[in-house]
Amino acid sequence: MFTKILMTGSAVFLIGTGLAFSFLPREIQSLLQEGTQGEIAWLLQILGALLLGFGMLNWMARGNLMGGIYSRPVAMGNFLHFSIGAVTLLKKSGSTDGFLIAITLVYSLLAFSFGMVLFGNPLKWN
Repeated sequence: MFTKILMTGSAVFLIGTGLAFSFLPREIQSLLQEGTQGEIAWLLQILGALLLGFGMLNWMARGNLMGGIYSRPVAMGNFLHFSIGAVTLLKKSGSTDGFLIAITLVYSLLAFSFGMVLFGNPLKWN
């Protein structure tokens, strides 16, 4: 039950973020514009496509047994994405921006959860 909730929650988060990056790249660029020069909306749209694809993978795999040898690549991909993202955001979150702190907390929680699923007993979490 835990993994189904985890996969559904991460899918909703990734799909929502991917849709925002895909359809609102200039607005997001203006929010993130900390000294960047030039147009990066195309890069944000590609990032949005990546997040949408990863979110759909999680949505479609939410009923599978996670961990062990079954769906291990899905668990590993999620763990790597969220743990590297959390470390990157932790390095950046020296600011007092509430939005950045919230995203850092979400990424850290998802990284921890996927780490438990990946390195723990798969029958314990399903």
